[in-house]
Amino acid sequence: MKKIYDHKRIEKVLYDFWEKNGYFEYKKQNKNNFCIVMPPPNITGDLHMGHAFQHTIMDIIIRYNKMIGKNILWQPGTDHAGIATQIIVKNYLFSKYKSNKIKFSKKDFLRVIWKWKDKMQNNIYSQIRRLGSSVNWKRNCFTMDKNMSHSVKFAFISLYNKNLIYKKKSLVNWDFSCKSVISDIEIEKKKCKGFMWYIKYYIVNNNEIKNKKKYIIVATTRPETLLGDVAIAVNPTDSRYKNFLGKKVLVPIVNRIIPIISDKTIKKFKGTGCVKITPAHDFNDYKIAYNNKLPIINIFTDSGNICKKFTIYFNNIVHKENSPKFLHNLDKFIARKKIIKILKKNNLLDKTINTNIKIFVGDRTGSLIEPRITDQWYLKVNKISKKALKLVKDDLIKFIPEKYKNVFFSWMKNLDDWCISRQLFWGHRIPVWYDKAGKIYVGINKKEIIKKNLLPKNFFLKRDKDVLDTWFSSAIWSFSSLGWPKKNNLLKMFHPTDVLVSGFDIIFFWISRMIMLTLVLLKGNKKFPIQIPFKKVYITGLIRDDIGNKMSKSKGNVIDPIDIIDGISLKNLLKKRTKYMFKSSMKNNIFIRTKKNFPNGIDSYGVDALRFTLVSLSSPTRNINWDMKRLKGYKSFCNKIWNINVFIFSNISKKEINKDMVFRKFNIIDIWIISKYNIMIKKYRYYIDNFRFDKASIVLYNFIWNNFCNWYLEFLKIIFKFFSKKDILYCKNNLIKIFELLLISSHPIIPFITESIWQKIKCFTKNCSKSILLQKFPNYKKNLVNKNVLYNVTFIKKFLKNIRSIRNKIKINFSKKISVAIKFYEISLKKIFFKNIYFLEKMANLKKIILVENTYDYRNHFVKILKEAKIIIIYKKQCNNVLDIKNFIDKIKKINFNINISKNKLSNKNFIKKAPKNIVEFEKNKIFNLNKIKKSIIKKIKKIK
Repeated sequence: MKKIYDHKRIEKVLYDFWEKNGYFEYKKQNKNNFCIVMPPPNITGDLHMGHAFQHTIMDIIIRYNKMIGKNILWQPGTDHAGIATQIIVKNYLFSKYKSNKIKFSKKDFLRVIWKWKDKMQNNIYSQIRRLGSSVNWKRNCFTMDKNMSHSVKFAFISLYNKNLIYKKKSLVNWDFSCKSVISDIEIEKKKCKGFMWYIKYYIVNNNEIKNKKKYIIVATTRPETLLGDVAIAVNPTDSRYKNFLGKKVLVPIVNRIIPIISDKTIKKFKGTGCVKITPAHDFNDYKIAYNNKLPIINIFTDSGNICKKFTIYFNNIVHKENSPKFLHNLDKFIARKKIIKILKKNNLLDKTINTNIKIFVGDRTGSLIEPRITDQWYLKVNKISKKALKLVKDDLIKFIPEKYKNVFFSWMKNLDDWCISRQLFWGHRIPVWYDKAGKIYVGINKKEIIKKNLLPKNFFLKRDKDVLDTWFSSAIWSFSSLGWPKKNNLLKMFHPTDVLVSGFDIIFFWISRMIMLTLVLLKGNKKFPIQIPFKKVYITGLIRDDIGNKMSKSKGNVIDPIDIIDGISLKNLLKKRTKYMFKSSMKNNIFIRTKKNFPNGIDSYGVDALRFTLVSLSSPTRNINWDMKRLKGYKSFCNKIWNINVFIFSNISKKEINKDMVFRKFNIIDIWIISKYNIMIKKYRYYIDNFRFDKASIVLYNFIWNNFCNWYLEFLKIIFKFFSKKDILYCKNNLIKIFELLLISSHPIIPFITESIWQKIKCFTKNCSKSILLQKFPNYKKNLVNKNVLYNVTFIKKFLKNIRSIRNKIKINFSKKISVAIKFYEISLKKIFFKNIYFLEKMANLKKIILVENTYDYRNHFVKILKEAKIIIIYKKQCNNVLDIKNFIDKIKKINFNINISKNKLSNKNFIKKAPKNIVEFEKNKIFNLNKIKKSIIKKIKKIK
């Protein structure tokens, strides 16, 4: 047995051993099934601490349920992450070719992405293995695999046939950098400095400007959008503009005549109280235009440039209007400058003021998001969301912690229809085709559509260019990953799944949508009349850095879990953290902070220490600050467990192990540790069953460190040294058994060290099982909890603690034997105490223990009074004379110091004049009392001398 715990030596070997032997695989027929579907990591990069955190939680749940006898399946997979992957691969190509002018065809671009996917998926799966995750790798899938792609098409067609999917022209959030619609929950709001331009709109009569002194002024932060103006709106109660209602104005630059209308939503005191209505490029304007039956004019191309021809939508008729030639294809910001220049030149710009403005940016691209009118596919969610709400309200799906129910409710109420289309290369193509007349055909493929609709073989059909939102394929993940829509045993066995482990930040994106689509697409059965994707949702907090900042590459504060497992030098850590930094100021900040936090880089801690730390931090809070000190502590904890193992194998031989001697004869210490273990396992299992993994880790840690190591093993050392061979033999067999139970209990949290040690233990116990993972998880046994022994040993521990404390206080070295007198207040303890007197004398290194029945002259000895007894340390008076005198002299020095402070105050004339009388009296009394104490101490010194 190696004396030092070397995690690097065992981790890969053991994981390969588990995987090759199929311990992570399910049995084909088993009624007691348990399933978790892995939230599929995006193929955008390596796993981070958040992934490590969630994988640790999931692995604990899976291993625990396997060990309590369930047939487990942890379904793995990765997500194609449409927009995020496309952006990252685009940036990768830019950095590779040092230019963004190189254009790839769609076919070539997709070929690059598929290569990227293979590389990143291999990296991700390697990391998952390193974390010890007991994943069923034979069932690995990717959200754009052939089978998954079929599932997505089938889901779309089913929802379309149920009249839940439709296409419409509407205003959406448009990302001009990736030229696609994005969801409103994928947008970040930012404040920045900008300008407010005040523009004159001349009043027209009979389509002419008859008086240039008659105009209204409109304030705007986006003057370029005046190209799409269709009206000017004012509040109907605004007396300033009462006479203007019904009149018309001329839009500058484009010379379009538009009406002045009233609308209650207009804020009278914001800007000038007049609002230009540009419905194709503002959500509020869009509603006003709809209510007032106004036309909608699109002025931007999909990349954010000014169109050559504006598209006008009115009364279901579409027509074009020429835009000013000098603005053709100009970027919106360049066009803005030209428009402002012309407005100034024509005396149409009243004034410009500096102001703070709100802008919206994509959380993936970081680029500007603006409203734009487009054709998109939508999923109706009104009725489905109400059913989903009822499921959660009725506790058919439970949120843990329960507070996240309210987060779910707040999102699901008044939910808008879900825009499911995206204008990207990378993603699931929408299974829709159009004929020359624009008629829609929906089907798995072109061949099926022609056959189903009895069309000619060469009938013209053009496929929709758009792809589906990534979250659409993710929303069917719980059942598509199990083979749906094909009928198979996996769905019967494992769906609905048991637990979904996820972060609070994707309750909206993913969890709510999974519930809704499962409701609609899966048929109910006797057991589950209404289908649900999972029975429980365990929401984790967000892992932040040590000072509470969100970990991000841009901040350079990300900690890679593999760097914690294997360690990393400061040089490589700095290189890693500044890899994507271009600003020197940002690099410098990261250098300073990294050097401060990790002056020598990061040590190698191993998987088990990382996992135990993550579990200990898993309190039910939104934000969890990473703690390197705690990590170091749990590495010591793993070493402690290894040292127990070294102690056992240094003191016990195979010949001494006999199954018939296990739990057959007990001394008080064995009964105590078995009782404590059963109390621990009851709490431990309760906390795991109730998803309080942080509390489970504390219970386990305290038992191993405090009870097992600090007390039980110390008791055993005395037994092994001084007791009879037979007693020792029984103790050794009990020790092996208790330690084995402890390893099995700890295995779900710290799998590697427990498996490694258990493989040695089983050679002693002749256990035929191949892995600790196949062992039955220990149950609480009430009959093995002896309350009397627990009480008695608690007193024995208290007695020993106090002896040690007193020795330390009066500076008596532990190597020096002392005598102790004890007077019991609780007679019941006397018998058990003196039954183990020899044992106690050795533990505390005592000459003898004297029982005091009546009074005892302990004036010259040190006394500790407990609830159960009075303990008297017998020692000669003179042996501590010097120490006592020194302590008394120190006390006198402090008293003299305080007397002088008070005397100085009283001798100060200003203090006597200004201070209240009660304060002055207080200082005088203080001197009197301190002198009194000093006199008593001087008397004590004289007595000692």
